[in-house]
Amino acid sequence: MAVGLSAAQHQLLLAIRGHRHRRGPTIGDVAESLLLRHHSAVGLVDRAENAGLVRRAADPDDQRVVRLRLTALGGRRLRQLSARHLEELARLRPQLESIWEGISM
Repeated sequence: MAVGLSAAQHQLLLAIRGHRHRRGPTIGDVAESLLLRHHSAVGLVDRAENAGLVRRAADPDDQRVVRLRLTALGGRRLRQLSARHLEELARLRPQLESIWEGISM
């Protein structure tokens, strides 16, 4: 649980950040992206919302549609975890290059 995120929360934040709609995904979009059943995605979003990582917002063009957005905290946590992953990859680079060279031969 690096930077206070579970693996599922990390995947949720990535799905929200990476979604193509400028207003953010719906819970259905997130469920499809994460290969979850709708009710499981609702529970994941509920927990992330309670943790202050995401928020629900009505779509201004269609009030029946609820969109998901990262909060400032959610964005910060995602950046922190991404930085840790990049540090880990930099640390592992020599071993990865060695493996790659062995495969390329």
